[in-house]
Amino acid sequence: MKILVPNCGSSSVKYQLIETDNELALAKGIIDRIGLNDSTVKYSSLNGECATTEQIQNHEEAIQKVLQLITDQSIGVLGSLDEIDAIGHRIAHGGEYFTKPTLIDETSKRLLKKCIDLAPLHNPANIRGIEACEHKIPGKPNIGVFDTAFHQTIPEYAYLYPLPYELYEKHKIRRYGFHGTSHKYVALKAAEYLNKRVEELNLITCHLGNGASICAIKKGKSSDTSMGFTPLEGLMMGTRSGSIDPAIVIYLIQKGNMSAEEVNEVLNKKSGLLGISGISNDLRDILKAANEGNQRAQIAIEMFCYRVRKYIGGYMTTLDGVNAIVFTGGIGENSPEVRERTIIGLEWIGIEYDKEKNYSHKKCDQIVEITKPNSKIKVLVISTNEELMIAKETAEVISFFDNK
Repeated sequence: MKILVPNCGSSSVKYQLIETDNELALAKGIIDRIGLNDSTVKYSSLNGECATTEQIQNHEEAIQKVLQLITDQSIGVLGSLDEIDAIGHRIAHGGEYFTKPTLIDETSKRLLKKCIDLAPLHNPANIRGIEACEHKIPGKPNIGVFDTAFHQTIPEYAYLYPLPYELYEKHKIRRYGFHGTSHKYVALKAAEYLNKRVEELNLITCHLGNGASICAIKKGKSSDTSMGFTPLEGLMMGTRSGSIDPAIVIYLIQKGNMSAEEVNEVLNKKSGLLGISGISNDLRDILKAANEGNQRAQIAIEMFCYRVRKYIGGYMTTLDGVNAIVFTGGIGENSPEVRERTIIGLEWIGIEYDKEKNYSHKKCDQIVEITKPNSKIKVLVISTNEELMIAKETAEVISFFDNK
């Protein structure tokens, strides 16, 4: 099947056209700065590439541009839009309504709109992307694949917060978790590598990037994850603080004379690696500064790795044994320094680290094991591919309806 996978942000559309039979990306790119006069359009395919600056006013115009590019006579990869079998949309938040990929119809769109309060920056853009595809490619099925769906198997005692229960009943305040598509993808790839069914495995998957989360996967299902009601909870990230004492928020409002909006800005955009290092949210810049002796850069890296280790250790106590730890995401795949600082010293739990394998690994589509052959717990580096996971899950939904 040929599946178009748009990932619609508030002012951007990332996209891939994927042939699921051979798991090949036929075309991909991004349209950024939507709504501005200097929108950027980037496209690459098997037949060529282009990069332009244009005026793209809204998501419908962006989707129209994507469709124009993939059917272009010179650099396109399709003879007509009829060759598209379905559209798989990445949707940030499905609340408690969506536990698996879902065919988008009027009922599901109404439920999506009910989730807007849970993801006010993401879900409206996701909905606009769906409506644009319905208008520009009428008759083609649209499938929603939800970042939160994989975590709907987390048990109640793990997803509830110790707040008055009526806050959950009234406002649905609970742990939802994110990066679910990535965690599921690398779990399935780990199972392939270990030559076992994913239902036989207990895994800890570490999606480390500018946004970062860790997931405890028990017998193939998410049993806990570090992100919570929002993507702010959990690990220290590029610009996000991760978990802190909630009283700090109250203190900053009452004693620091900050508004709720200002505190939100600090926690989401001025904290994490950027806030501690004072240099950048990009780990590469911080590592360079740390190697040159910058103390704040050094402590930022130590904090980041320490917190990853804490979550790994905590999740080990909940899983009744762990088969493998997986590193993925921009940092997880590309930073041997972070991987080493995270797992070194864990020999007592059965990890036999292989320094040469870790530092010789270069990002690629292969799975790399950075532990020694006799290590009781394997440590794997797996390149995530959320778009491919979305395409495959979309194809499964379409096949299910075709076979009914």
